[in-house]
Amino acid sequence: MFDKVLVANRGEIAVRVMRACEDLGVETVAVYSDADKHSGHVRHADEAYNIGPARAADSYLDHGAVIEAAEKADADAIHPGYGFLAENAEFAGTVGAHEDVTWIGPSAESMEQAGEKTKARTIMREADVPIVPGTTEPVETAEAVREFGDEHGYPIAIKAEGGGGGRGMKIVRDPQEADEQLETAKREGEAYFDNDSVYLERYLENPRHIEVQILADEHGNVRHLGERDCSLQRRHQKVIEEGPSPALTDDLRETIGEAARRGAEAADYHNAGTFEFLVEDEPRDDGELLGADADFYFLEVNTRIQVEHCVTEELTEIDIVKWQLRVAAGEELSFSQDEVDLEGHAIEFRINAENAADDFAPATGGTLETYDPPGGIGVRVDDAPRQGDDLVTDYDSMIAKL
Repeated sequence: MFDKVLVANRGEIAVRVMRACEDLGVETVAVYSDADKHSGHVRHADEAYNIGPARAADSYLDHGAVIEAAEKADADAIHPGYGFLAENAEFAGTVGAHEDVTWIGPSAESMEQAGEKTKARTIMREADVPIVPGTTEPVETAEAVREFGDEHGYPIAIKAEGGGGGRGMKIVRDPQEADEQLETAKREGEAYFDNDSVYLERYLENPRHIEVQILADEHGNVRHLGERDCSLQRRHQKVIEEGPSPALTDDLRETIGEAARRGAEAADYHNAGTFEFLVEDEPRDDGELLGADADFYFLEVNTRIQVEHCVTEELTEIDIVKWQLRVAAGEELSFSQDEVDLEGHAIEFRINAENAADDFAPATGGTLETYDPPGGIGVRVDDAPRQGDDLVTDYDSMIAKL
């Protein structure tokens, strides 16, 4: 096991990773921008290093600054959390090639195969995993968008290669929107994920969004930990996630889980990841579930820990973050697929700092004058702030998960 882990992130996910490290007897290192110098993850770490100004491109997305901090701290591993550099294959490769620092996550090669959306679609098709009609090569021109629309119809989803959480995804409902939406998707991809590559998919108007949690080690073991239903979204971003899905029969649940496991094996995937699917939700009678004959399509792989990983942890009692650390340290998964049981039901709510009077626009600064998170049996809160902290909204409006 590692001696010291640098967490290349901020906020609640940084604290979550640090708590897992503490349980395993591993020291922790925080990095922070000028905007985050008093933030909770800095307070929680054993040591902390400033890596630049508030602008993410000059701090949390600065490859050199993060690695330099790890070297200064004598950290022997880097955990990326989610967002920022978590799905950046170039950064993973740089860390992976470092003599003294280990990357906690899938290899750069796996990230390029599974995380780059167009490559992932090709791999899934070869593994006999159904995919949504779309492109398998990046799209450069608005004319290519219109040609896709002529062949497959509208609406079309333009998606950033490195995207997630709805960022970098734009919907084209007619040919006249192609130029503007393509430009916007590429710009958001560059800003949020340091990657302006985009691809196209047929946009399904009303599917269920089902994702499967995967854990895989470097000894050939691949496990799926059941599914999460993330269908309740706002502006293409998840707000509430639950598991198991209340809409699937056990047969369909197992079919989708096995498809995810098959895809992970085909991609030679290691560590934690999430395989996302869209399930066609056709009209049903009250109480009727979607059975094994329902159509489902591979959407994408998130080559990182997910915001909503807590749902799966509560259902399975498997600590996914600890297993990320153990797998990166070369350990073998100690449980079989048959030993993965889903007990009960879990729902996660994202707690966002927003102005409800302004169409729930993200808050811009301020202070957490009152902050009193709930507790008790069956209640879990993942957070970083405390009452009286500055509200840092330079990066994300989410401050906690309930």
